[in-house]
Amino acid sequence: MASTELLDATFAALADPTRRAILARLATGEATVTELAAPFEMSQPAISKHLRVLERAGLVSRGRDAQRRPCRLEARPLREATAWLADYRDYWVQSYKRLDALLDELQSLDRTDTARRPAGPDGTSE
Repeated sequence: MASTELLDATFAALADPTRRAILARLATGEATVTELAAPFEMSQPAISKHLRVLERAGLVSRGRDAQRRPCRLEARPLREATAWLADYRDYWVQSYKRLDALLDELQSLDRTDTARRPAGPDGTSE
């Protein structure tokens, strides 16, 4: 799968809260479909459908351990999504720095303006 397609599949898989919860559970260790289905009010076939989406995105793999078919988290697509998002985090950091500079400038102008105002009849500036 090309990098762009993998990124698209990753974000599509992460769009669903059930799939995010499955990934969170798998981050603690491998689990079977039965174990993954336990906290949800849905059938095992429904969980299996979610797992297929996660597998197509490369986020989950299934192994074989005798009769057991444990699912495990595959983190590489998440690392690539995080790297892609990091570029936008840098954009927002720079935007916030510009906003902070503007606020400092406006507060400085406000303090200068307040200091120049003549005192009113009660001794305070208006």
